[in-house]
Amino acid sequence: MASTAKEPHVVIVGGGFGGLNAAKAFRDAPVRVTLVDRTNHHLFQPLLYQVATASLSPADIAVPIRSVLSRQRNVRVLLGEVTGVDLAGRRITVDADAMEYDYLILAVGAANNYFGHEEWARFAPALKNLDEALTIRERMLLAFEAAEREEDPAVRRRLLTFVVIGGGATGVEMAGAFAELARYILARDFRSLDASLSRVLLVEIGQRILQAFPEGLSESAERQLTSLGVEVIKGRRFRAIDEQGVEFEDGERLLAATVIWAAGVRGTPLARSLGVELDRIGRVKIEPDCSLPGHPNAFAIGDMTLLRDRNGVDVPGLSPAAIQEGRFVARCILGDLEGLPRGQFAYRDKGTMATIGRSRAIAKVGRLQMSGTLAWLAWLGVHVLFLIGFKNRFAVMFAWMWQYITFKRGARLITGHTARAALPAAAPAVAPPAPGPSPARRAVADAVSDGA
Repeated sequence: MASTAKEPHVVIVGGGFGGLNAAKAFRDAPVRVTLVDRTNHHLFQPLLYQVATASLSPADIAVPIRSVLSRQRNVRVLLGEVTGVDLAGRRITVDADAMEYDYLILAVGAANNYFGHEEWARFAPALKNLDEALTIRERMLLAFEAAEREEDPAVRRRLLTFVVIGGGATGVEMAGAFAELARYILARDFRSLDASLSRVLLVEIGQRILQAFPEGLSESAERQLTSLGVEVIKGRRFRAIDEQGVEFEDGERLLAATVIWAAGVRGTPLARSLGVELDRIGRVKIEPDCSLPGHPNAFAIGDMTLLRDRNGVDVPGLSPAAIQEGRFVARCILGDLEGLPRGQFAYRDKGTMATIGRSRAIAKVGRLQMSGTLAWLAWLGVHVLFLIGFKNRFAVMFAWMWQYITFKRGARLITGHTARAALPAAAPAVAPPAPGPSPARRAVADAVSDGA
């Protein structure tokens, strides 16, 4: 896969926010760019939870990378898995092929962190890609369907209990979306279900949720969650997640058929294979110009990195930061070609936001703090603006408008049986079931609980 072309060869690994914006910054530049990703699409991760909770369809928040870069003649897109990086030899391995580079930009994101308990992934799926979002969506919808046919109140209660672990933005957004589903969808579309039987619990090991926000906004978010019916559990550690639900350190069990993991990330295996210094969760410690220590021609950006910028700010793992880093690294490379000195990256904080539900959100933009409807409207506008492509922006705006007017969600499709295999195992031992459920009704509940 090597080439003898004269233009410097820039290889970008990862088509997320950072990698894609780095590639776009090389438009009309005298370089060859190869972008490698193991999927063929760019994913708008901030709205991934809305796919998982049936608000949006996958195509609403994903766009083919080739389509985005189709008019940029100096970019080549490859579908493949980067399995190795030889920093000294300036080459990477894509599947079984070697590819040489003059400059390398690593933007591979982060992996889910189960803190040494990888077995929990079977019972508590996380949310980093479309496959995981669809698994969560099918698990949730199957639970509703099984509860509709279940006559045992104890089993039905467990089927309608949803636990989200992690009080960051993803966890808060997931919990709020589950609560709205229970409040609006259960009451309207399922004849045998009482929305009051459903429970949505948000479990945070710390003393408050949304710790990246000021304390006042964190408290506002908790009040807004509570108004939706979410039970917020703070400051409690758990020791097990299994087919029954969650078990806390004091032995209390929280019975639930659906548990979602949103409690943290760590570095990817590729980051750990680089042979450079990492922090305690496996992120790469990079130089002020985003290069790898000792390797000025190799850069790392986005969630996979740990960086304190020139202003002493710890760069957050957010999409705006990755976008800025991607563009900054492209400028560094083009500056090298012109013999210009590199600068140091400085993060421009454009604000942080988190949505809780319908007309509920919090936002911090500079010194301005907002909560409630105003913050929610700001959140809507910003997220539509950052989506790539007119089609996606229109589809998302229309879906949100339709949901606001009708209280309906149009992406509630069960398209396969993949979620069944990932569902928690058999229902826990509870009081004897009420007499009379038919074998057919019991089979549906078992399908959701057992993965049959």
